[in-house]
Amino acid sequence: MADPLKPLSRRAVTLGFTRPHVVNLASFGEQAGENLESAISSGHHGTMEWLAETSFRRSHPNNLWAEAKSAVILGMNYGPETDPLASLSQTDAGTISVYARGRDYHDVMKGRLKELAGLLARDTGEDVKVFVDTAPLMEKPLAMAAGLGWQGKHTNLVSRDFGSWLFIGSILSAAELAPTPPELDHCGSCRACLDICPTDAFPAPYKLDARRCISYLTIEHAGPIDEALRGKMGNRIYGCDDCLAVCPWNKFAQAGGEIKLAAREDLMAPRLAELAALGDASFRDRFSGSPIKRIGWSRFLRNVLYAIGNSGDAALRPISDGYSQHGDETIKDAAQWASAKLDSL
Repeated sequence: MADPLKPLSRRAVTLGFTRPHVVNLASFGEQAGENLESAISSGHHGTMEWLAETSFRRSHPNNLWAEAKSAVILGMNYGPETDPLASLSQTDAGTISVYARGRDYHDVMKGRLKELAGLLARDTGEDVKVFVDTAPLMEKPLAMAAGLGWQGKHTNLVSRDFGSWLFIGSILSAAELAPTPPELDHCGSCRACLDICPTDAFPAPYKLDARRCISYLTIEHAGPIDEALRGKMGNRIYGCDDCLAVCPWNKFAQAGGEIKLAAREDLMAPRLAELAALGDASFRDRFSGSPIKRIGWSRFLRNVLYAIGNSGDAALRPISDGYSQHGDETIKDAAQWASAKLDSL
């Protein structure tokens, strides 16, 4: 039988992916699952109870789908055209993580992955399943085992060709496919990603405590954020790219070519005053097609109010005052904290 990865590879590149990388699941060990269990037992997953609830299925792809024999891993480059940290100095504006400045990558990648999976099923005669980080599948350890990149000390994937800026898509196949060589860890003695973290979210290299991670706090965490961490969030209102952006391997990165993932101008450094003026309906309209919409208006406003408190701009004080008696207790708390912070200038 002809190599089914050849037509798959040609089409993958046409669709904006890297070439496919493959891991044989029989050789994929238990280390990733053990690391997950350790993180959960340490409480590092925070309030993401779904990680604990799905830990068994997540620990190995065959616990998710017993018939799977291979995992095909593909990346899609979303490298920014400009310095992703430039807006951190614009304290009257918000900083949004690079991946969320364009269209939701799930929407962009899923259909294309299904097309590739269809080619693989046609050419192998075996069943396939497609994943874009919404199922209990540990895609980063699989990507390292397949050779797409390695998990850096910040636990994110790093590529020698694309630096920190790759979305990961996975196809599980019941076919036995020829594996590609795994990637080695090329971090060496570098600590840049660990040292730049504003909230000290890394208790050790290769370990992340989500409870202190700004990405987790602004996206996953519901309710008030620990007051000791609010001041360290700066103007980061959705996610955080510090540990990604500082990686020296980004010198090999290139701007992403997928137009649907390109940053929207209005999300590059949106004014806090403008964002705070959004109501629920206008929030949903403004962020239609964006992953930001998923966290909802109230959580987003909470983040904006923390950024207002950190702005040092007394002109924004009327905004926080205006929400200081809001019916949502989290918004009310965030507004009162912001006003008190601005009062202390």
